[in-house]
Amino acid sequence: MQKCYLDHLMESREFYFDKLVLKGINNIPVIKFYNSEIIGAETCLFHRDMSCGGDYFEMLHTFINEGLSAGNAAPVVRFADGEYAFYANNLHCNGLYQQAESVEAIEKAMPIHIKALKGLNRSGKIAPVIYPGNIQHKKKVLFPFFLKSKIKDSAIKFLDFLFDNQIYLSRDNYLPFFVVYAYLTSKRFLEIVDDKKLCIISSKCNLPFCQQWFSQFNSNPNITFTEIPDSYVATQWGSIKEKVLNSIPKDTDLCLVGAGVGALLVCVDVAEKFSIPAIDAGHVLNIMNGQEYKSNGPRLYTIWNTDEYKINRKNGEN
Repeated sequence: MQKCYLDHLMESREFYFDKLVLKGINNIPVIKFYNSEIIGAETCLFHRDMSCGGDYFEMLHTFINEGLSAGNAAPVVRFADGEYAFYANNLHCNGLYQQAESVEAIEKAMPIHIKALKGLNRSGKIAPVIYPGNIQHKKKVLFPFFLKSKIKDSAIKFLDFLFDNQIYLSRDNYLPFFVVYAYLTSKRFLEIVDDKKLCIISSKCNLPFCQQWFSQFNSNPNITFTEIPDSYVATQWGSIKEKVLNSIPKDTDLCLVGAGVGALLVCVDVAEKFSIPAIDAGHVLNIMNGQEYKSNGPRLYTIWNTDEYKINRKNGEN
């Protein structure tokens, strides 16, 4: 059996697995909502230069802050089951939302996705879900204690897809998936976007509710909304790209994107055109819109202890 890319990353000791711990995060309500099996997703891939979850959190904060202050293209894109299916030419990518009309549509769109992945590799952060539950294969089991009746190797296949297209994980381009969720719901993000011009790119947005969500934590960005279709952005981006880009205010400081598998294309093109951070927010946008139910429930690393949200008001009060 040919060695997979994950095996290479592990055997070279460039990457290792550890529990993602972020001070102030409370995953207990999420674990209770689902079941104890979801605990396995708290274990993720770390680069050898990163000793804890806080290192990745600070890396992302610095990356976004520099994108804002220096005018750098700074795309951040997450990859999970939907993306893994899409890049395997599998219509199982159509889960909560419709991502592809057919296998033929996926194949036709693949070249622009690969181009965007290479752009993300150069200037952004790749944030895939890689945990014991999706790195199992029959001949080599890295975590035998986690293996149950169903073999799951979706992350292995995604990493091999990246490798086959000369896209390699490194200290500089990789982030654990859940660090993005944690950052977007954190005090640090709320502070950094206060008074900034923030554009939400998604199929729907309740602007008053979003503004209220930020303001309850004493953060008051100037929020605008650019609408995209609620399906097939991943396969039809070429036909809607110019209209979407032209709808984004030219003075936008940062974009939050909700576009399913199409978020890669949107984030990379938006970040490059406007030289700003463009973050694949997904579920967090549902939180901001008061529509968490659209995600079929809460997600790990999105619930902070109350004390973490005590942002000082401009008049000095707590």
